Amino acid sequence: MDQLITFAIVSPLIFLIMKSHFQLIFFIFLILTISISCQNQPSYPLTAHPESSSWQPLFTDDLSNAIYPDSVWSVENGVFTATEDQFLWTEKDYNNFVLDLEFKNAEGTNSGVVLHCSNLEDWIPNSVEIQIADDFSEEWAKSPKSWQCGALFGRQPATKSAVKKPGEWNRYTITSIDKMIYVLLNGEQVNTIDLSTFTDAKINPDGSEAPSWLSKAPATLPLKGKIGFQGKHAGAPIYLRNIRIMELE
Repeated sequence: MDQLITFAIVSPLIFLIMKSHFQLIFFIFLILTISISCQNQPSYPLTAHPESSSWQPLFTDDLSNAIYPDSVWSVENGVFTATEDQFLWTEKDYNNFVLDLEFKNAEGTNSGVVLHCSNLEDWIPNSVEIQIADDFSEEWAKSPKSWQCGALFGRQPATKSAVKKPGEWNRYTITSIDKMIYVLLNGEQVNTIDLSTFTDAKINPDGSEAPSWLSKAPATLPLKGKIGFQGKHAGAPIYLRNIRIMELE
């Protein structure tokens, strides 16, 4: 009888101790899991170009998921180029993402990566453009800084010149998170753009005047839209390859 009484008293205590230990172990496991997960999450802006080889290609090699005029854009050996000043657009709309790509200028190239486009028929005021340009050419070297490579075109210049000479491959990593855009060019953070500060269509936050054709304030534009690339502008081609994207929640 005494043994039964002892068992009846001790058993619940053992169960509570075991349950308490299990809860403690589970809690520790949960904390470690969250900690490891947080350590594996990149912080923005990126300080180096990412390992993007496993990311989703923005376009298929046959351009079946793209919007573009017939016979203008082509892909050969993984290199995209155009014969006219016509855009290559994604069919899909994107919001938050990291876009990683390589581009090569010719002499005098003036192209761009267009983000958040909500109207393909009237893309200029309904999007923002991260400029691609041959800053070594006389024309673009003498242009406003906000028209040079790495700039938010017509709005905010790059903080430094990091583009390579024509014929050499450059790497762009463009991160778009809500109203923030971060531009990494050839390993250099060349622009940090807060679209919420561009509340005036005509005057930029630094007091400079925007081109007249940029008729809408960037702060008012939708953040979800198509991604596009400008083609052969003013007779100078652009070459693109390894265009990959990672969408962010």
